Amino acid sequence: TYMAINPPARTVDSTLDRSVQGIAIDSLISSGCVISGGRVERCVLSPEVRIHTGAQVSDSILMAKVDIGRRCVIRNSIVCPGVRLPEGTKVGVDAEADRARFTVSTQGVSVIPDGIVW
Repeated sequence: TYMAINPPARTVDSTLDRSVQGIAIDSLISSGCVISGGRVERCVLSPEVRIHTGAQVSDSILMAKVDIGRRCVIRNSIVCPGVRLPEGTKVGVDAEADRARFTVSTQGVSVIPDGIVW
């Protein structure tokens, strides 16, 4: 299949607070991803994913061109391509709130489809 030519993945300090570093632990990070002061654990990040300052993403799969806003908390989720989650969004924290907005599997995995209006 076609692989776009992207710059390498990178983790950088936050643009808001230089003491906050981008961190990825036990994760698969594709080309073109930028983790800017966010934390990623046990995730798969497809090409061109952006994680902003203070965001925490764990046990999730993020498809191409997903943008996770500042201070978001995303757990046990599959995020479809092109989704942009605004600052402070929480998914995988409150199961009932997730069921009201998304499809949630019996194992507790939230699926955030493309076309979501925030």
